[in-house]
This record gives sequence, C-alpha cells and structure tokens, in this order.
Amino acid sequence: MDNFDEKILKVLRDDSRFTAEQIAPMAGLDAAEVAKRVSAMEASGVIAKYTTLCNTEKLNEDVVTALIEVKVTPQMSSGFDAIAKMIYQFDEVKAVYLMSGAYDLCVTIEGKNLREVSRFVSEKLSTMRDVVSTATHFILKKYKTEGVIMDDGDGDEKRQVIL
Repeated sequence: MDNFDEKILKVLRDDSRFTAEQIAPMAGLDAAEVAKRVSAMEASGVIAKYTTLCNTEKLNEDVVTALIEVKVTPQMSSGFDAIAKMIYQFDEVKAVYLMSGAYDLCVTIEGKNLREVSRFVSEKLSTMRDVVSTATHFILKKYKTEGVIMDDGDGDEKRQVIL
C-alpha cells in the first residue's frame, strides 16, 4: 500500500458510494488507475466489504443488540483464535474481538428480542467447552455508530441541569 491507496481508502471509508471517477481527482490519479487499485485491494482482502449503515430506530425494526463479554480458557496450540472462530460461525454474531481486561472476548450479536439473545447466550455460547463465564450488556440506544450520529435530537432531549 502506498499513499495513493491510503487516499482512496480514506474516501471509501467515508462513503463507499464514490465512483472511481469521483475518487480520481481526490487521490491525484486517473479513474482507470483508481479502479485498478480498488480491485487489487478487494482481491487482497484490504477492502473486505461494502455495506449500508441503517438507523434501525427510523425503520421501526425490532432489533436487540447485545455486547457479550466472554471469559474463556485459551487452547494450548491456538490460544484464543480457535474459540473466536467457533463463536463467529453463529449467524447471530456480528463481531468478535480479543480484548484486554477482565474478559477475553467481546462478542456483538443481534436478535429480534431479548428472549432470542438470551437463548443464544444460554444455549449456544455458555455451553461451549472453553467458555468460563459471560456478561451480557444490552444496547439501549445508539447515539453514534461507525462515525455516524444516529440520534438526531428529534425531541427526546432532556434539559441539562447544572448544580
């Protein structure tokens, strides 16, 4: 990766809808070169996915998001990697991170309701051989996600009281 690739990625991270023609003047390249570099980054896995970020509150979707802290017993030859791989295979799992601190892994999942999330934790996650303990935290409201402000202040603000 060079400076041109970094410029292209910066633009695409902000908004992946930009075309090669739109990115070219921002990166200081012609459109054909931008397209070639984007294709190369896709092929190498640098660009893993393009996605759309939706504000589920505006869609009135019933989605429950939970962050689950997971304490595990690392495996002899693979450490945390094999356990993380087993966990991220579940469809409910949106992200898995190795963390520092009291818990080893942070797992983000989505379900239709609290019962579905609870069932995932109690029947799938907690029953795994190397899982020692879990702590589940439910997301009550998303204010900012992926750098995008989700709470546009549509009348829900509380008056700030200064004492």
